[in-house]
Amino acid sequence: MPVRGVLYVHSCPPAVCAHVEWAVSRVLGIPVRLQWTAQPADPSTQRAESVWEGAAGTAAHLAAALRRWPMLRFEVTEDPSAGVDGERISYVPMLGVFRAAISASGDIVVGEDRLRALLATASANEALAHGLECLLGVAWDIELEGYRHAGDGAPVTWLYAV
Repeated sequence: MPVRGVLYVHSCPPAVCAHVEWAVSRVLGIPVRLQWTAQPADPSTQRAESVWEGAAGTAAHLAAALRRWPMLRFEVTEDPSAGVDGERISYVPMLGVFRAAISASGDIVVGEDRLRALLATASANEALAHGLECLLGVAWDIELEGYRHAGDGAPVTWLYAV
């Protein structure tokens, strides 16, 4: 049963755009041509968005393929499907990868075991707050927020895996 998701390439040097398309093509098994536009948050880069459809786990494969270029900023989401949680994977230079389960409404879902571990180890309110920020990927959100807003109204490409 296919799932859907969205690939957001928030910033990509122009010389790497074709490589990103080739990597996405390999994962989806179809030729991909993204519609690149200028990234106002970083004028030396381009941005693209695409809605994709493929097998459960495609988001992880897309993120793994794009991590080959450490200068990229990107996010990949995968909608929840029967028996499979949705997920959001974000990548930012210097921070690396953040991966979290997401609900049907797009909210990050933190598992009970992770919350219990945080409660067992946080010795003060500040440590608890910091731990929650880590579980929610706050550092990635802060880094990506300007790039996200710069994409409001940008064109979206629809991609379907074979």
